[in-house]
Amino acid sequence: MPQKEINGKSYPVDDEGFLLDHCLWDEDWVRNVSEEEEIEEMTDDHRSVLEALRLYRDKNGAPPRVRDMTAVTGFKMKYIYEMFPSGPGKGACKMAGLPKPEGCV
Repeated sequence: MPQKEINGKSYPVDDEGFLLDHCLWDEDWVRNVSEEEEIEEMTDDHRSVLEALRLYRDKNGAPPRVRDMTAVTGFKMKYIYEMFPSGPGKGACKMAGLPKPEGCV
């Protein structure tokens, strides 16, 4: 299984770099993914999306489908794409420490 090393800590990831154990999610993970996403500054809106996705996962056992993300986060899809350049599934869910959502290519 692939591992990602961040600040001396190992994170098991899948072949696309998604965290395999959401319990290992921490601020180092967020910073690393935000750098990969080329996000210069994490805003309150970014953090709000991450929190909403993690809460949804806690309640439902899986991340929301991409088409449900506007309802889950309260943000329009266009804005989510602006915040997370690789998209709500590949960017936001990855940063939130969740698996790639169903229906995400």
